[in-house]
Amino acid sequence: MTAPLIARLDADVALERWDDIPAAELDSGTPVQNGYFYVDDKASGLMAGVWDCTAMTTAMAPYPVNEFMILLDGEVTMIEENGRETLVRAGESFIIPKGLPCRWRNDVYVKKFFVIFEDKSGRIHTDIGKFGVIKPDPQGMLAPAAPPAADSLVGPVPDWQDHTWFTDATGQWRVGTWRSTAFHRKPETIARHELMHIIEGSVTLPDGKGGTQRFAAGDTLMAPLGAMYEWDSAEPVRKLYCSFTPDAASGRAAVAE
Repeated sequence: MTAPLIARLDADVALERWDDIPAAELDSGTPVQNGYFYVDDKASGLMAGVWDCTAMTTAMAPYPVNEFMILLDGEVTMIEENGRETLVRAGESFIIPKGLPCRWRNDVYVKKFFVIFEDKSGRIHTDIGKFGVIKPDPQGMLAPAAPPAADSLVGPVPDWQDHTWFTDATGQWRVGTWRSTAFHRKPETIARHELMHIIEGSVTLPDGKGGTQRFAAGDTLMAPLGAMYEWDSAEPVRKLYCSFTPDAASGRAAVAE
């Protein structure tokens, strides 16, 4: 079986027509949606990819999944049951927690990168209303975080900082902002799915074909569970991440590195 590869997300990747959204789930519009999966892990319910859609407004309903999105084109207004509205423009990211009663409205064409955790356990936060729709601040304050063990590194131990924006009710799916000084991790098989959007700096990672690929500020990548992983950065890096660590490993790491 071929190991999965770390992939650079491409906003212009060819999309496939997806099934129409049922009319019962809409307040207005006859949207046409298209998508592409970089990860479709049906066993865990984790999906990541690119999606676009024409104008629509959905009915007010509990959001069926945990979803993190980076909006690439257009704008979206999220309307919560309590009347709170959140406007998201191209270039911004947002999180919709599973179970949050809300309505999605896009009056223009939109495109996004997404990471969905379709948790089959049915668990949601009992106080889901306190979260609302979340817009991470990529330049927000960070707190010190435990660095990797010295024996997992080539060279000195880095200084790590992190901030978690949201963790789902199972503790497996998390969105956060992370920053590190330069470091080089020894090769390993990554034990999680992780989307990373580089905010500052650059990093070199394996391409799975015996070479490397470089990701710099503005790039978005997907490191799937089981891929060969060797982080090598010669400068500080700040990233926005959405990670899914299966139950067996979720308690072992406090930060998605």
